[in-house]
Amino acid sequence: MFEYNDHLVILKETPLPPTDTFNKLEESKKNKILDAAVDEFSLHGFRQASVNRMVERVGMAKGSLFQYFGSKEGLFQVIFQHAVELVRLSLRQVKRETSEADFFERIRQSTLAGIRFIQKHPRIYRIYLKMIFQEDFPLRAEFLQQVHLFSGEYLRPIVEAGIAGGDLRSDTEADMAVFMLDALMDRFLQAYCVPFLDAGIGIYQASETDLESKVDDFIRLLRLGMGCGPRTSCESFTGRAGEDDV
Repeated sequence: MFEYNDHLVILKETPLPPTDTFNKLEESKKNKILDAAVDEFSLHGFRQASVNRMVERVGMAKGSLFQYFGSKEGLFQVIFQHAVELVRLSLRQVKRETSEADFFERIRQSTLAGIRFIQKHPRIYRIYLKMIFQEDFPLRAEFLQQVHLFSGEYLRPIVEAGIAGGDLRSDTEADMAVFMLDALMDRFLQAYCVPFLDAGIGIYQASETDLESKVDDFIRLLRLGMGCGPRTSCESFTGRAGEDDV
């Protein structure tokens, strides 16, 4: 099992939606408030999350929290945007470190980075899972759409570079490739955290060595389905290859 470290850090480049009163607080005070909120939402979801428990943990007046964020919904929006920025930082690093790699290695490293993110920020990821599976969060559709649009923005240049560089077949339809990669990678990460999504293949809470092996299996399947190899042509398929197989 992994030991999780889930410290919140206010991102300097990200303007926070709450009032100037909150933004003027000391960093340690802001971190303490947001940490209590992340803990509460990750344990209880949105509807069952208690503002009273949050303020009791922080040692502040309930009215102050509403002064800072306007409502429980406003506080959750801040937490969500904070989580998105954490993901952005992680993927920016992967993008820098794999800029010279081929398509398949970039997807491999991106998937492993997703696992590392969950290990480092398990409560943040638990909120995402609750939003998907368990309850009606405020602005749920908008938030989840934002997650997948961001994923698409990250994956599209990788796919386009893979096509241009000859790693992927020339007939690869970029929009569908991005959609499928987003779905497959998202499900892989969910299977690491949710036992019934593992389907018995051994991803759920696997060791680091086993996880790397499973990611390699995943990439191998992508190579077979998308890559240019001895049994596939890098030119567009016309249908004649299927006739030759008959």
